[in-house]
Amino acid sequence: MPRPTEEFEEFAVARTPQLFRAAWLMCGDTHRAEDLVQETLAKVYVRWHRRLGAPIEHPVAYAHTTLARTYLSAQRRRSTHERPTEHLPETAMTDGDAATRLALRAALDELAPMDRAVLVLRYLEDVSVADTADALGVSPGAVRNRTLRALDRLRAVLGPSLSDLLET
Repeated sequence: MPRPTEEFEEFAVARTPQLFRAAWLMCGDTHRAEDLVQETLAKVYVRWHRRLGAPIEHPVAYAHTTLARTYLSAQRRRSTHERPTEHLPETAMTDGDAATRLALRAALDELAPMDRAVLVLRYLEDVSVADTADALGVSPGAVRNRTLRALDRLRAVLGPSLSDLLET
């Protein structure tokens, strides 16, 4: 029988790419996304090894909830809104869909943090309305309402040429 530390390591290795993707889509910055995933995994690790209480029944859902709440908590802190004045890209983008990715990223930047988290969880991580509501601590109706408003804002920002991205 594997020890809890080994189980957690297997979980962390398997889920880190998906958590990083969601974190990057939420915050839009590679370094902040890495920090967000690291903080999320640290919180999950503590809960995973808690001797009192029941073990985590759904660790993937728990990790997504922790990620979303950690992101929203960080957004409330004033220092997270600082941006460097000179930023060099770390990786070269391919010509194929670079313009689309940049347009989508810019459009996501226009959204409020909660709206951005709702869209990332719902459409990019394929989380249900109920699970998204649980993860963000709001009602399912609030998730549906925020989703509709956020998609309308994205369509307005993206314009007719890229709004078909939202239809898929």
